[in-house]
Amino acid sequence: MTDLFFELVASWGLIIIGLSAYFSCLAVPVPTFAVMLAGGAFAAAGDLILWQVITVAYLAAVAGDQTGFHLGHMGGRWLDARLATRPNRAALFARASDLVERWGGLGVFFTTWAAAPLGPWVNFAAGAARLNRWRFTLWDAAGEAIWVGGYVSLGYLFGTRLDALTDLVANWGGFATAACLTIAAFIGLLHHRRHHVER
Repeated sequence: MTDLFFELVASWGLIIIGLSAYFSCLAVPVPTFAVMLAGGAFAAAGDLILWQVITVAYLAAVAGDQTGFHLGHMGGRWLDARLATRPNRAALFARASDLVERWGGLGVFFTTWAAAPLGPWVNFAAGAARLNRWRFTLWDAAGEAIWVGGYVSLGYLFGTRLDALTDLVANWGGFATAACLTIAAFIGLLHHRRHHVER
């Protein structure tokens, strides 16, 4: 799958980078981190222009997040009904909803880059929870700058070892996501316990 996307980036360049960034923010299973790395690597080789790769990826990611937010805002009940038939996705949406309720915009910020697999579900949940649109947009834009800039820069700097880099980032990404969710759960537990003691 990853090799296929490398070939698509080589053939279609910015179009694939933009589509990948957009649809991954809507929970479509696309290896966008690999596409970003490839975009950076091709920019280092002179086949693409770095600022264009970053700009297209960033704008597409923000647009995808905004689309997810508005889908959640307009179709909260429909989304709940659809997810009821898919337990795994329903569990992700429930976790995202809890995160938005507990952390608000800060949860949006961290799930755009530190816990990216949860990000699309946070977009839906933030819309369904009626999180302030501007608050969502500001936190989301800041997080996507880290996500896009980080992956494209890694590809640009270490693109000659793209296969090894992709494997490393995939493994590290899973670890980072698990670590961030564990830390967030621990902080939430401490906060709940402190609130319970005060009462």
